[in-house]
Amino acid sequence: MSESGLSIKQATSIDGSIEPHAPILQMPPLGQLVYKVTSIDNLLRSISEMYLHFNRLDAYSDFEKADLHDGEQTHQDKPINSQVNFEKNPEFTVAHYYNQFRSRAYACCFSLENSPNLWKNYGAQGVKGKVGIEFDFFKLRSYLNTTLQSNSAALMVGDVICKQIFSINYGIVKYVDWYQHREALEVLPNPITYVYLKDQKYSDEKELRIYLSTIGIGHFGMKDGSIMEFPKGLMFTFDFRQAIEQGVITRLLVESSEEAQSLSLELNKHHMKVIVAQQI
Repeated sequence: MSESGLSIKQATSIDGSIEPHAPILQMPPLGQLVYKVTSIDNLLRSISEMYLHFNRLDAYSDFEKADLHDGEQTHQDKPINSQVNFEKNPEFTVAHYYNQFRSRAYACCFSLENSPNLWKNYGAQGVKGKVGIEFDFFKLRSYLNTTLQSNSAALMVGDVICKQIFSINYGIVKYVDWYQHREALEVLPNPITYVYLKDQKYSDEKELRIYLSTIGIGHFGMKDGSIMEFPKGLMFTFDFRQAIEQGVITRLLVESSEEAQSLSLELNKHHMKVIVAQQI
């Protein structure tokens, strides 16, 4: 069980969808490599426990340059969305709907470039140094979609198996002036529009985002009568050794030859053969 209490594992039963919003999201070209920088400590933990970590969109506040407005309605849209309500529940506005959608959406973030900005701002926690994981995006996409295919995935809430309610989507983030930009014009935007909007001050991140989301209205009940809670983190089952063997992960990058040697020894314990190169 993940420490967050919420995880997606291979099992049975599914209600979520595979890329339902692909037509309105921007995809990178075929052959695109994407990068994630984390601490070596976190990588080794993820390998041992076999997961990719997804963060809830409204919970990005645990590092210095976190975007506190991640996935939120833009400053100009909030007043507009607050004026539109639902006929059967007049006190529940579209703004409430977007907020609730955001509180149930999870993102795993990558960069389209192996940039100095990425290494400067990410992977600070841990005592063993940083590591950059290089993925073949389209193989990663195929791998995750396969995990979520019908009759092969389940949502685990603690030790309880539930229906898999999350849909998965992929896309490149669009950078705008978050305080001036409007999406609520002639029609109200799809809530995932906000998932893929970030303030232009973050444009150096060149982010590609994988996100998991479910509907932003109502509640999800458990068999014991309680309401399902959505913790800050979600663990998506991910076999790193299998991903390396299938070319999903192409290589690992570290900052020194000493870290490369140390990490290679750790990976050997897991019988994992992957290129560990020094970051230039």
